Amino acid sequence: MKTIDELIQDGVEGKRVFVRADLNVPLDGATITDDGRIRAVAPTIAKLAEAGAKVIVASHLGRPKGAPDPQFSLAPVAERLGEILGKNVSFATDTIGDSAKATVAALANGEVTLLENLRFNAGETSKDDAERGAFADALAALADVYVGDGFGAVHRKHASVYDLPARLPHAAGYLIATEVGVLKKLTEDVKRPYVVALGGAKVSDKLAVIDELLGKADRLLIGGGMAYTFLKAKGHEVGISLLQEDQIPVVTEYMERAEKNGVELVLPVDVLVSPQFPDLKTKAPAHPTTVAADAIPADQEGLDIGPQTRKLYASKLADAETVFWNGPMGVFEHPDFAEGTKAVAQALVDSDGFTVVGGGDSAAAVRTLGFDENAFGHISTGGGASLEYLEGKTLPGLAALED
Repeated sequence: MKTIDELIQDGVEGKRVFVRADLNVPLDGATITDDGRIRAVAPTIAKLAEAGAKVIVASHLGRPKGAPDPQFSLAPVAERLGEILGKNVSFATDTIGDSAKATVAALANGEVTLLENLRFNAGETSKDDAERGAFADALAALADVYVGDGFGAVHRKHASVYDLPARLPHAAGYLIATEVGVLKKLTEDVKRPYVVALGGAKVSDKLAVIDELLGKADRLLIGGGMAYTFLKAKGHEVGISLLQEDQIPVVTEYMERAEKNGVELVLPVDVLVSPQFPDLKTKAPAHPTTVAADAIPADQEGLDIGPQTRKLYASKLADAETVFWNGPMGVFEHPDFAEGTKAVAQALVDSDGFTVVGGGDSAAAVRTLGFDENAFGHISTGGGASLEYLEGKTLPGLAALED
């Protein structure tokens, strides 16, 4: 995989360099609520501009249906990217149309532009190779060189991620190089004890990675909505908590395999419950109660791990040499249910081991709850990509960057 430094050494001055970034940031209207992904790709863009390239940045945002949708416009991102880079970033109001062509043509050496949301074109995400290829051809006509640096999208077989690199000389940006280096530390010659904390809503989203980790991790800590399927599999009442009943047989098999393999699989011993889901907009007090994990009332919903579980999980993380955490322990967006996630984050901060926060909601939680990002070994920009890498899958966007 060619590095960006090698690319720059070969010379990029005056060349149109297409940077596939992941600028899929959370928005409240036109306000960016977490700019972590923009900051993560900024060093690659800045280095190319400094070397005299004409930098064309492209990304997706949200899940538009293959057509323009104002709520998913990247216009606010162009403004924020310019602030971070300390220079003007022009904005094309389409991806391959007249605006994109004119904006790219107007670039001087060292200047940067951002194209509108790639997913406003159906060809970006099409499962039809020809449709995807036609969009990739049109994107390729805008550029001379391709740099892949959108780690959060490398597990997608999309036109700008998979097809476009085959049409242009290509290299990996700094962010992808860093992310892959970190993931290798989690899969090759891992320092032990290796502890994995998994949360989030659905157990089905994590089954494949749990399957893989049962042969690699020393300890698995389970929290979030997915924990209630495990508790139900143990025969406990879970009330109106999030439950994937169809996954109980496979969860039961995983618990049996963990015991057989000597992997410590740790479940909540107490939880915070409420008769209804909290209001995340007003943050009105939810007045939760704490109950034992095997005594959830039939009319209550589990929304966070309890105080005893927080202490338990912190103790299970204390001696870890390697930690991977993916998924919040509860509904951290509401202050009444944020303590579980906060406790796991704090345990990582206190750890002397190599700690990795696995993207997505976990990364957002770390920033929302006020933690210093530098207190962690690494905060990934791609939760789904990280999980698929740990599952042992070939990621299309990484394969496309191989020489």
